[in-house]
Amino acid sequence: MNIHEYQAKKLLEKYGVSVPKGIAAMNVQEAVMAAKELENNGTTLFVLKAQIHAGGRGAGYFKGSADDKGGVRLCKNVDEVRIAAEAMMDNILVTKQTGAEGKKVQRLYVTNGVDIDKEYYVSVLLDRATSKVTFIISTEGGMDIEEVAEKTPEKIIKVSIDPIIGVTNANTEKLADVLGLKGAVKASAMDMFACLYKAYMELDASIIEINPLITVENKVMALDAKMNFDPNALFRHPEIAALRDESEEDVNEKIATDNELSYVRLDGDIGCMVNGAGLAMATMDIIKLYGGEPANFLDVGGSATSERVTVAFKIILSDPNVKSVLVNIFGGIMKCDIIAEGIVAAAKEILLDIPLVVRLEGTNVKEGKKIIADSGLSIITANDLDDAARKIVTATQKSAVK
Repeated sequence: MNIHEYQAKKLLEKYGVSVPKGIAAMNVQEAVMAAKELENNGTTLFVLKAQIHAGGRGAGYFKGSADDKGGVRLCKNVDEVRIAAEAMMDNILVTKQTGAEGKKVQRLYVTNGVDIDKEYYVSVLLDRATSKVTFIISTEGGMDIEEVAEKTPEKIIKVSIDPIIGVTNANTEKLADVLGLKGAVKASAMDMFACLYKAYMELDASIIEINPLITVENKVMALDAKMNFDPNALFRHPEIAALRDESEEDVNEKIATDNELSYVRLDGDIGCMVNGAGLAMATMDIIKLYGGEPANFLDVGGSATSERVTVAFKIILSDPNVKSVLVNIFGGIMKCDIIAEGIVAAAKEILLDIPLVVRLEGTNVKEGKKIIADSGLSIITANDLDDAARKIVTATQKSAVK
């Protein structure tokens, strides 16, 4: 689960991480009031930030606007905050991470401006290659870390933390030394690294990213912050679950979550419904192998009902880019006849008029195939995954020609 920058900073501040003073605003008037409050507390320079669940806001642009200043703006006074807020609020911000459709700005964050000495990059995440919580740091803060990794990989350093011992002074000192920090700034950074690790572990985060981490007045400060959380652990953190902003979520992904389905929309035109994450990944890979492009990742899980399968089918078909659908089920706990019933029910309800390829194998496969054969629907059956991939790509190409 993602949260906004201002929410992440508030959480991190509780763990001892230094952040600029800031106030969230839900409309232009609140942004102006926030700026006045900061001004009364001594702020003379303001930063107004669009709050969306995507990075690259400063380098983004607003759809249909000649204003190209992006979603992060420096303002010299309260009037400039108002003008910037009016330019951002309720408008569509497009960044590298949002895609061309962009995201509507419905929240703003007003912070005090700070004099930056140097910028760094720091993140904490689980490195699946080592199965350890790992710090990733770089002296190239403020930049797209993927671009740094591609062009100057030597500037990205990883430090893994022993899960039994936890973060140590030796770990935090190594991190600070890699960044070239000295004296009071080094001591401040070491404290922050320890705080970040503690927050990561106690809050069941999946990533904490500080970009940039800055040095200012002999200490380090998180100028920006991103936090994601393990959704399977949210039952332990109702206060974090309450931070969920459903307006930032893809509508179909929200419906999927509410129905215990795993769905991620992609850019292709072949819809995929599979049981099991590994099989779903293999299905998408083989579709691409034969020249097709998957439109989604959708895992119905191992214990889906016929009704849940129908919801899954509807989610796939609600994507206007979908030109065909491949259903690939290996029945274990998830019985093939249950899947077949859901497929037939959804196809009849929606009046399916695009190619549908179904591959069933495993528990109750004979019953499932019979349900499909007796449905009266134009469903293409496949014997195995390779056969299914060939048939769905061919059917999609033929459909496109029409």
